[in-house]
Amino acid sequence: MITIAGGVYRESCIEPHWDDIFGSAGRAAVALADTGETIALHTVRAKSLSAGIENLSAAFGIDATGPEVEEGVEFEYMHSLGTPRITPRPDAIPQYPPFEVVGDVVLRFGMLEGSARVAGGRVVYDPQSAFDPRPYHENGSSAETLAVILNRLEGRRLSGRTEPSEIVEHILNEWKADVVVLKMGGHGAMVHVRGETPVPVPSYRSENVWKIGSGDVFSAAFAYYWGKLENPAAEAADLASRATSYYCGTRSLPLVPEDTLREVVKDAVEPRGGKVYLAAPFFNLAERWIVEEVREQLLHMEVEVFSPLHDVGVGPGDVVAKQDLAGLDECSVVLAILNGGDAGTIFEIGYAVAKGIPVIALAQNVRPEDLKMPVGTGCRVFEDLVTAIYQTVWAEP
Repeated sequence: MITIAGGVYRESCIEPHWDDIFGSAGRAAVALADTGETIALHTVRAKSLSAGIENLSAAFGIDATGPEVEEGVEFEYMHSLGTPRITPRPDAIPQYPPFEVVGDVVLRFGMLEGSARVAGGRVVYDPQSAFDPRPYHENGSSAETLAVILNRLEGRRLSGRTEPSEIVEHILNEWKADVVVLKMGGHGAMVHVRGETPVPVPSYRSENVWKIGSGDVFSAAFAYYWGKLENPAAEAADLASRATSYYCGTRSLPLVPEDTLREVVKDAVEPRGGKVYLAAPFFNLAERWIVEEVREQLLHMEVEVFSPLHDVGVGPGDVVAKQDLAGLDECSVVLAILNGGDAGTIFEIGYAVAKGIPVIALAQNVRPEDLKMPVGTGCRVFEDLVTAIYQTVWAEP
């Protein structure tokens, strides 16, 4: 048996469209539904989400247990990489006492309504909060063997450190963790086992990138391969990375078998340096918003960005054009926003192609006729914002 404790929430996304009941614990339970293991799901059950919770049970044989409350929590995304609007506000969500969870193999997620107090054998803990991640033992939880999975932002907030090595050292020492998996966004993860040399685990490319729930899938797969099958932590993390890539590319669950993962997901991302040139118009509110959003997401992934808006600014053409192109000369890939067919952006694409610089383009509601030159000269064009961002990070220089 694998026991999963965490939140079940409503999720919606504008682009691409998404509206369903999952949350971290619900998605992890569905991810492991075809493993042959009995899945025990412990959560705070909201009556307003009862139809969705019943669907999980009917479709995947997952029965949720835990305290009942009236209203559930909803996450609303503009896009799948964005910061969600949470309803009710996190500071207005009622807090309930911890509920007790016991199991030999337990996957515990952080929750907005409270927490699960775990007494487990092999336990995987994913704080699942960019706002207020909580230490594992804070609520009285215990584990014979503890693996912690977290991203850099969570690690910084939990440890007060900024360097990855210092974050990991804090978690290993202060939490008495046996394994720490520090996720590095599009550049994979580092697996730290107490007393052993850290092992890097790559991300794997997918043609499309859907990010909502990707961390849930990673943690679920790791809990199965490390917690249940007792594979070495680095091997389990590698399989979890492959499973995440498959999910991001297909949006399909449950997880596919290990042999399928190894056969189908093979294109590992090689970490690289370089700078991204952000080619885009910024002459109205909508254009300005997308430039700010894309730049913020790239910087959050610790990618260096040259943005004409931020690094040069507005001014006469005989001044800004030379500075923009000088910035482009220093970059190893271009991310171009083709929405609206801005002449300056199209010129920058042509300049980059002539210089042999790879171009990734976002084109939404653009006529195929208008994409002939970019596509015909080797530019890679995508309709989804998040996919374009990740393909830019992964582009070969």
